[in-house]
Amino acid sequence: MVEIKIKNSILDLELSIKKGELIAITGDSGSGKTTLLRVLAGLENASGNIVVQGNSWLKNNSSLPVQKRSIGFVMQDYALFENMSVIKNLLFVNNDYNLAKRLLKSVDLWDLKSRNIASLSGGQKQRVALTRAIIKKPKLLLLDEPLSALHPSLRYTLQKEILQLHKEFNLTTILVTHDISEVAAMANRVINLKDGKIISQKSLENSINEQPLILAQIVDKTSNSNKYQFIVSVAGSTIAIAVEKSKFNSYNVGDFIEVGVSLW
Repeated sequence: MVEIKIKNSILDLELSIKKGELIAITGDSGSGKTTLLRVLAGLENASGNIVVQGNSWLKNNSSLPVQKRSIGFVMQDYALFENMSVIKNLLFVNNDYNLAKRLLKSVDLWDLKSRNIASLSGGQKQRVALTRAIIKKPKLLLLDEPLSALHPSLRYTLQKEILQLHKEFNLTTILVTHDISEVAAMANRVINLKDGKIISQKSLENSINEQPLILAQIVDKTSNSNKYQFIVSVAGSTIAIAVEKSKFNSYNVGDFIEVGVSLW
């Protein structure tokens, strides 16, 4: 469990997050999304309390140093060591070769383990940044719009990989995003910020929402353990939608359907 009650010049909020949840934080520019992540990481000051799995990271004005917080942080600029190889970037954080191998294989980078970061594509760098954050086995994984600069098809692939690793390692994850496809495909709960305050939040356990309806094209179909999903394209983004079996069987890839995309 993560308990947050903080206040500074930008933020004034209280939030509880269960272990294993993936929370999406949305809001307009300047609403406090990135500031929230930086306060949790210890990179910005705030007063109040932050308790993570029973450990106090912030109590009143007494703050646990950044290096003592069990945080994995994936930023938009990746913040990788460009002069190091892929695997050395991971081993620098945690000298566990077997875990590094397992993580790199999970995102199809094991064959590139000896390549320098500078020679990788943007999507490959993003995968390295993600695995480097997870190899720390963090109590809290923070993702600051990690896929915003990537092509929609690559974003969809990495959405699945992030969600897979989140579940496999039973992480507690906070994702800052403005992309509805990331919210709909990945989050258990979405929280909307405005002026540093939580103005709404909603569970997204089953599917994205009902109104308004938008015409979308089915680009893929997936099923697993009696769970059925359409992957649809909406305004250049891909969204995963849970559907009933009968509807799943009634439509094919390439068909158009109406979907609801309002989160609030």
